[in-house]
Amino acid sequence: MPEKMVHQRLQTSPGELSPLTRAFFLRATADVARDLLGRYLVLDREEGPPCIGAIVETEAYVGEHDLASHTAHGRTARTAPMFGEAGRAYLYLIYGMHWCLNVVTEAVDRGCAVLLRALEPVAGIDSPTDGPGKLCRALGIDKRWNAADLISGDLRLTRGCPVPPQQIGTSARIGVAYAGQWAQEPLRFFVTANPYVSRYPGHRSKRIAPEENR
Repeated sequence: MPEKMVHQRLQTSPGELSPLTRAFFLRATADVARDLLGRYLVLDREEGPPCIGAIVETEAYVGEHDLASHTAHGRTARTAPMFGEAGRAYLYLIYGMHWCLNVVTEAVDRGCAVLLRALEPVAGIDSPTDGPGKLCRALGIDKRWNAADLISGDLRLTRGCPVPPQQIGTSARIGVAYAGQWAQEPLRFFVTANPYVSRYPGHRSKRIAPEENR
């Protein structure tokens, strides 16, 4: 399938670039996942203007009882950031080549996070961002950002332009068929009719083993 064309908004207001607060991420994970739509992921670069993308697709992973979550296997060296402070990054690798960015949610030791699945480019992004691996590749995000504070660092989440409820769709999460009854939970959120969403309901997703996905 050909890559989607990248178009940029190019204009932001100062208020849109105000960082989100810690309290934003201390709420129920599904609420955070929904409310992250339209917020900006911002990456300051050593040279040139920052990379800015509006979040248009997320997935919620709601704790150790969620069989689709990495934390369903308990606390490990890999999953330790998910049990840490809300508002920090959790990075993991799929297929040995694609990094995926999550933001930790709820109280310490809850083991919850939101996966950022797709961005709409706003400024400074000239590569496809319609998928979790693509958005990390486009912004150069990798393991170096694991456990980074996404509130006050060079990589951060800002107020952006929140999406009205009537423009938000939900579905089961992608690639979690292994998770039993949790595979059908409507914990994926996306901006309807947005061309940067990775996949819309009704498009078949292939089965991915737990260690390859979450």
